[in-house]
Amino acid sequence: EVDHHYYSVPFQLLRERLDVRLTGSTVEAFFKGERVAAHARSYRPGLPTTLKEHMPPQHRAYAEWTPSRLIQWAGKTGTATAALVEKLLASRTYPEQAYRACLGIMRLSREYDPSRVEAAARRALRFNTCSYRSMRSILTSGLDRQAGPETGLQPMLLPPHDNIRGQEFYN
Repeated sequence: EVDHHYYSVPFQLLRERLDVRLTGSTVEAFFKGERVAAHARSYRPGLPTTLKEHMPPQHRAYAEWTPSRLIQWAGKTGTATAALVEKLLASRTYPEQAYRACLGIMRLSREYDPSRVEAAARRALRFNTCSYRSMRSILTSGLDRQAGPETGLQPMLLPPHDNIRGQEFYN
């Protein structure tokens, strides 16, 4: 962190103490006198500036994903799953923060039948519980197999009672 902005350095230097040289337009990071990173200076506080080559190999794979690619991939399971992933991505300030949850939801299709994952996504959307944890819970407890309110269940009616005023009272 330099001047309330985050700049990347090679992942091997995580938690190492680095020297920094600032100019009006450049931020340079040095480790034991050797320059290990250079970035254009940003004056936007709290945001990251990251170079792809500074990421570990497993994180680079995530960098190649885009929200539209995740939504399209989720759409192969079904429209509700795609809508769930889209809602999950939109719920975060930065869509990348939701990538792990989205990929976890997609991984559920390997463990469970895709039709069950789609039913669980519909239920999660209906109850506004759009998360990987909720999807997993719905599937493990079998709630995706339960009938929902749209299956024609009758609403509960109040029993007749002297203390309950009916519609006629308010006319």
